[in-house]
Amino acid sequence: MRILLINPNTSRAMTAKIADAARGVAGPDVLIEAVCPANGAAAIESHTDEIAAAAAVIEAITADLASADPADAYVIACFGDPGLDAAREVAEVPVVGIAEAAMHLAAVSGRHFGVVTTLSRTLGRAHDLVARYGMERSCVSLAATGIPVLDLEDTGSEAVSLIERHGAEAAAGGADVIVLGCAGMADLCTELTARIGVPVVDGVAAAVGMASGMVRMGLGTSKRDEYAKPPRAFVAGLGAPAVAGAGAPVAAGVAGAAGAAVAAGVPVASTEGLGAGSAIRGGKFPPQGADVAPNPHVTVVGSAASTPPPQAADAAVFA
Repeated sequence: MRILLINPNTSRAMTAKIADAARGVAGPDVLIEAVCPANGAAAIESHTDEIAAAAAVIEAITADLASADPADAYVIACFGDPGLDAAREVAEVPVVGIAEAAMHLAAVSGRHFGVVTTLSRTLGRAHDLVARYGMERSCVSLAATGIPVLDLEDTGSEAVSLIERHGAEAAAGGADVIVLGCAGMADLCTELTARIGVPVVDGVAAAVGMASGMVRMGLGTSKRDEYAKPPRAFVAGLGAPAVAGAGAPVAAGVAGAAGAAVAAGVPVASTEGLGAGSAIRGGKFPPQGADVAPNPHVTVVGSAASTPPPQAADAAVFA
């Protein structure tokens, strides 16, 4: 079984960390491969970033589907679950967002859960997802630590203490389980569970478990109505300004024959990406047994060390 993990920000370090966390829960017969875009949002911390992230998700899946060995399932490794509905349109195999998976498993692990995330500006999206996934009665708190996403790459930062503090406050307020609201927190799950004293759910691990379970059960994405194949193929770069040349305009970001086809109005799936210019793609791995002022904003709603994946030249950053 092969699961493609898509980190829609451009951080290779975070992609490696996320992949390592995923391999820690994958079975011995599950190949985890992780990719991130070569260009796009450095971190997903705004609605504008989310648009870039959604496009990156669809580009990665479209390219993988066109490959000789497409994945058996896809995991979107960003807590906003960007591009989830569109991804389910283009793929017939399971597509799982980490927020959706984490909230569902947290609701099974305990009666109530609290979410601890990064910046306060992301709380609105988290609130929206709680409602979308039908978790209003299960989620008792949403808390922002004030930690920028990329600061989670710094293992010497105060991130763990800040997340612990907000998690403990959520537990004191009635949360039986804590959900980590960022893929960049994936490596902190075991330590935070010990510190806080209640189960802590990492969405990356939750999504990999859910996706692999669906594959084993033979469950894919329904193609009835909403998630039926889209009437028009996704074309990378169509959101960028057209560039006037000697003849027909070419869509920015689409090169060569693909660009010519776009200029001619022919829909073309992304032909760039999971190829020679990439850098983080794993092989088979055995299962693995900055100072930021806190933002205490809270809204109430009704590990052992492991080896990071190799920086191989065969794939990982898609154009």
